[in-house]
Amino acid sequence: MTHTGTAADDSTTANPTTSGDATAAPLTRRAVREAAERATRRPLARTASTPARTTAARPTAARTGSALGATRTAATRSAAAPTTSSRKRKFMAPVVLAVAAGMFGTMAVPAAFASTQPTPAADARAAAPVQTQEFDVSAAAGTADTSRDGFGATSTETLEAQAAAKAAAKAAADRAAEVEAARAAKAAEYAYDGKTAEDYLAADSATTASAAGAAATGAAPAAGTPFSLPAVVATAKQYIGTPYVFGGATPAGFDCSGYVMYVYAQHGISLAHSVTLQDQAGTTIPESEAQPGDVVVFNDGSHDGFYMGNGMIMDAPKPGGSVSIRPIWSSSYHIVRFGI
Repeated sequence: MTHTGTAADDSTTANPTTSGDATAAPLTRRAVREAAERATRRPLARTASTPARTTAARPTAARTGSALGATRTAATRSAAAPTTSSRKRKFMAPVVLAVAAGMFGTMAVPAAFASTQPTPAADARAAAPVQTQEFDVSAAAGTADTSRDGFGATSTETLEAQAAAKAAAKAAADRAAEVEAARAAKAAEYAYDGKTAEDYLAADSATTASAAGAAATGAAPAAGTPFSLPAVVATAKQYIGTPYVFGGATPAGFDCSGYVMYVYAQHGISLAHSVTLQDQAGTTIPESEAQPGDVVVFNDGSHDGFYMGNGMIMDAPKPGGSVSIRPIWSSSYHIVRFGI
């Protein structure tokens, strides 16, 4: 036993290189635990067998304990101190995440909002003003009649004028028919069996024919009513006081044109029962040349009567009135002469 222990001790102490190499080499945790257990068990065995070697074993245990402490300290430091690779991994992880998030936001977000966000081109098109074209057409082009390839076109103005003329003609015809019917109705209200304007005109024609025959045979002319403006005035004055009757043309009642027609018929001049037609049948003369017996015609065709000089007129005035001489109340008139 002594030899064996001595050999073991000698081998332990005599081979410091081995212990030094074991201490210097990096140890795993398992190797550290096993070395600690061996260091704990060996001194106890040596103390039991050879008490004299206890002192010699203490340095080895001390050395082993110190080596174990140094190993644990180095392991703890190596575990506690971060290495360069770990620091790189900790630094790169958030960087990679940030780059990935940026790439996702750059590519995915604009694509998601591409359909709703206005583009500069769309804004430019919306802001661009609308261009319009203007051109002028001569007014003559709209009013002139045109023809092409045998087809004719009538302007709107021409069609409107034609329609207006037709409407005016129809209105005039309707009014004339109404006036004639009213005259006939009024004439039927008055009992008059004397001569009418037609009777005077027929008698004047017969007298003229007899006078012409007598002149041809050398006989004396038949007595008749010669035409002269003073004679017209004298005949017209005979009917002063005759009541106004619309449509009247006899001494039972006169309207304005019926009065003029009846008087002039007695002097062989045939006139229509109408202010407008009487105006057209006569000759307009200056008022400075007018004489009593000429006819005053209002410019709007509403009235006529005998001119009596000095701004006076003899006429059948209006319903409720009678034939009388009175001042001309308007300056809108002209003078017409018959028998010339």
